[in-house]
Amino acid sequence: MSSLTPLTAAELEEWLDEELDAALSLRRTTRAPALALASLTRAKQNFACHWISVIAKTNPELAFHFASQVTNALQQMPTDDTEAWIIQAMDVYDKMGLYPAVAILTDIATFAKASENKSRSVALEEVGPVLELFLQALSGRKLKLRPNERTYTDTTTVYLPATLITLPSREENVRLYKIMAAHLWAQTWFGTFQGTDPQRLVRHCQKFPDPKYAQTLFHALETIRLDACLARELPGLYRELRTLQTASQKSSRWASYVARLETRDATVDDTYEALDALYGEPLPEPHIYQGALNGEAVAVAMGERLDQERAALQAALKQLLADKGPKAPPEGKKRFSVQTEQERAMVLMLDGQPLVPPPDVRALMHSIAQDLGEIPEEYLVAAGDGAYAPEADKKPEDVWKGTYHEDGAYLYNEWDHRRQHYRKDWCVLRELDVQPVHEPFVADTLHKYHGLAARLRKTFEALRGENAVQRRQKHGDEIDFDALVEAFADLHCGHELSDRLFTRNRRFARNIAVMFMVDMSGSTKGWINDAERESLVLLCEALEILGDRYAIYGFSGITRKRCEMYRVKQFDEPYNETVRARITGIKPQDYTRMGVAIRHLCRLLNDVEARTKLLITLSDGKPDDYDGYRGEYGIEDTRQALLEAKRDGIHAFCITIDTDARDYLPHMYGAANYALIDDVRKLPLKISDIYRHLTS
Repeated sequence: MSSLTPLTAAELEEWLDEELDAALSLRRTTRAPALALASLTRAKQNFACHWISVIAKTNPELAFHFASQVTNALQQMPTDDTEAWIIQAMDVYDKMGLYPAVAILTDIATFAKASENKSRSVALEEVGPVLELFLQALSGRKLKLRPNERTYTDTTTVYLPATLITLPSREENVRLYKIMAAHLWAQTWFGTFQGTDPQRLVRHCQKFPDPKYAQTLFHALETIRLDACLARELPGLYRELRTLQTASQKSSRWASYVARLETRDATVDDTYEALDALYGEPLPEPHIYQGALNGEAVAVAMGERLDQERAALQAALKQLLADKGPKAPPEGKKRFSVQTEQERAMVLMLDGQPLVPPPDVRALMHSIAQDLGEIPEEYLVAAGDGAYAPEADKKPEDVWKGTYHEDGAYLYNEWDHRRQHYRKDWCVLRELDVQPVHEPFVADTLHKYHGLAARLRKTFEALRGENAVQRRQKHGDEIDFDALVEAFADLHCGHELSDRLFTRNRRFARNIAVMFMVDMSGSTKGWINDAERESLVLLCEALEILGDRYAIYGFSGITRKRCEMYRVKQFDEPYNETVRARITGIKPQDYTRMGVAIRHLCRLLNDVEARTKLLITLSDGKPDDYDGYRGEYGIEDTRQALLEAKRDGIHAFCITIDTDARDYLPHMYGAANYALIDDVRKLPLKISDIYRHLTS
């Protein structure tokens, strides 16, 4: 069949049945999409079939909905815009699930309209990083930013539209994003939800016959108060905000309450009072920046945060007491208290004396005060001294047990080669410490390889003290004969004689930072694990002589939501008994999700000032994980992570014992950036030699 000949409806139906085979309930309903696809040109059919195949590998039901809508999309938009529509739907599926993604696929008109107005449309993805920094600077605590159909905040996350085309120009829509974000921040900063009862708004509105209307009226009144707060605190932003305000006729009953809400000392209590008095009044026209209120979401988010922050503060106070040393508290008095010197400025007191808490404790105190207006006395009891049992004393490995939370975790993108697009914030990674094991493993290793260790020390001492020869210098210690020959030839050709004819010896200044990434997957059990640990012992002993900065992290995990990095040695940590005990404690864990591990360690390397940055991986096999991260998918994501590292100026090298490595490592690392060791017992013998060659 010619590639230009469109497929028939019967051929498309048969193909769709095969692609959607995993969704058996859909097999009888593929006729309608097939008939629609049959009306397209062959080029558009190929485009649609490609994306149906890609989406079916993620979710067959989502692929079916796409197949049902793609003909309509291609009739309304060019293929480039249709592809952007697909990617947006798949991003929403990754973050929010099937039904929000299906909503994107069925609402083609909105996306098509945005595509028509590209010159003025702005995506949250474009401005999100800057907005997050803007919000953090305003609030002092991090507010996440997420796309959503509704514009609101739950006090932890700010939800904004995925795309804005509301105003005539791109610059105005960027400004609208900023004002919408700032107005939602104002709800968290100026006390819209402040108080010990996170359910206050929901309960208050439920007293009225129409709770939904009551909450909308409360929002309109609270917007007046917050606008006045912004006018006082951020006058520049307020000038921009005023241009977006909607003129709306209000009844005479509103006047006195509006005047009260605009005063400097107005609080959310005044808004509740106005709500009780004005219930039943017509609602004013909302401003385009004010979004909505979601009292139910606020109640959930605040309730969780208050529990966590209370536990964290009490655990921190316990540590502060331990650091100060044992001392009996004054009789009949609480040990900790807080004094407020001026607005939002708090001083932590211990036994009546001012105490300077660490920055993280100070941030925690301000966050609690932001939610409650103050720090209650029951929060100022060190863990273990009161009746409250702190959750903050959980072990790091317990964070995965029970309901999953992203607090304290790192979120990383993952490359999907089928989409040719990143899955946003797809992998969730946590750093854990390797549990130290106090056994004589390091001493036994040094005894086992005492001859090699002595030779390595001598080699690395010579490497540390070697000189670098600078050629073609104006002044120097020796004549540069290569430069002299070239200068003599130039002179005979009538050119001017160069004066750079000398060499100069200069002691080589090493400025290297090396990150060792150690595979701790379950497949390293036995000899491989022993060989990895022995190699690290020999390397550390040699590197201490050389003086290079280095860090060691292990990696493992299971599925994208449980990626784990195990700290063995950080850059600023000395090679001491604790590090030796951690090397001894390295043991096999779960799977080998390499892409996210590479991205995280490159993030750490980017924070180090060094002329040369190396990422050296010790692994026994190819990328693999329980949730389908294997084969071409895992290899391509790892390769993309390595390309990102290269763009950051980080040189990556892999040392492997996998006999099949030649099938995939040249594609991932490049032909010259890996070494295959065919016998695991040779690993300790080879790794130091490889390192010496890499850094010479």
